[in-house]
Amino acid sequence: MELLANAFFPEGPALARLRFSERVEGLEPRGPVDLEAPWALPGFVDLHVHGGGGREVMEGEEGIRALLAFHLRHGTTALLATTVTAPLEDLLRVLEAARRVMARPGPGEARLLGVHLEGPFISPRRLGAQPPFARPPTLEELEALLASQAVRAVTLAPELPGMDWAIPLLRERGVRVQIGHTEAGYEETLRALERGASGFTHLFNAMPPLHHRAPGVVGAALERGRWAEVIPDGLHVHPSLLRLAHRLIPGLYAVTDAVAAAGMPDGVYPLGAHRVEKRGEGVWLGEGLAGSTLTMDRALERLLEFGFSLEEAVALTGLRPAAYLGLEHGLEPGLPADLVLWQGGLVEVYLGGRKVVG
Repeated sequence: MELLANAFFPEGPALARLRFSERVEGLEPRGPVDLEAPWALPGFVDLHVHGGGGREVMEGEEGIRALLAFHLRHGTTALLATTVTAPLEDLLRVLEAARRVMARPGPGEARLLGVHLEGPFISPRRLGAQPPFARPPTLEELEALLASQAVRAVTLAPELPGMDWAIPLLRERGVRVQIGHTEAGYEETLRALERGASGFTHLFNAMPPLHHRAPGVVGAALERGRWAEVIPDGLHVHPSLLRLAHRLIPGLYAVTDAVAAAGMPDGVYPLGAHRVEKRGEGVWLGEGLAGSTLTMDRALERLLEFGFSLEEAVALTGLRPAAYLGLEHGLEPGLPADLVLWQGGLVEVYLGGRKVVG
């Protein structure tokens, strides 16, 4: 297939001829940017998504496949299915379901990159909307979770007992360790980074706020962080702090933290053992935010509204999250043709060179 679209090159944006089949075959500049032409962008990559379209990860295989299809329609070509804190047997059931989906991807589904365990090794004092099953790790439970080979990221609270051995173990197994849902102080956070923690989960949320005499997790992230995820829906974080984090954290990337309510009318929806209420663009457990209704195409729109350039928004929604997992992703020749066409909004979506939207 061949398209004329604007694209980003190291020397600057230009109108380009894009050739691809299952993989990108060529991307060649053809002149100055054409304001009447769409932009060819790498597909969105979402590393924190619980659900969408009324379905959620904790349902198992059918729920996972349904949310993969829902988010693909919004330009997300790859994602991590994200669990909530739950008993071990429930987490093992979801991991086995994810393994089956990864082994047999279905038509019209985004690529499932694996599972992000958001807990259960988090602080019971910073649950946010997480169900009340937080606990310290044990070697037996951690080994059981890792045996599925589906775990790619784990969110944990570094102040819990056992983190001196759990964080290095996870890193040795190739799992990205993220600090979140935590009461940790500044020094505890630095020790976790030294042990092998690599990122921060929904920065600013479910952690103590920055204080000038107690910088805590947020201060450590802004000073020392290499990677961090952030929810750019305008509800979870003020745009000024999004811009500040973008200036200070080289690997900042966007996530949706979408739950089953994403794409659905106002009402009550599942979030693991909880029932949460969608009201407008927010999802609430009582008066607290409980995930989001964000999709990645909307995340890109919001970033543009908050003053980010299109090139910056493309990095935040696709290139950086892929790089965090060590994935090659983009429009360079030889890479999978997972891309979107954007013209003031989502126009077309391609997965492996096949048009799935538009």
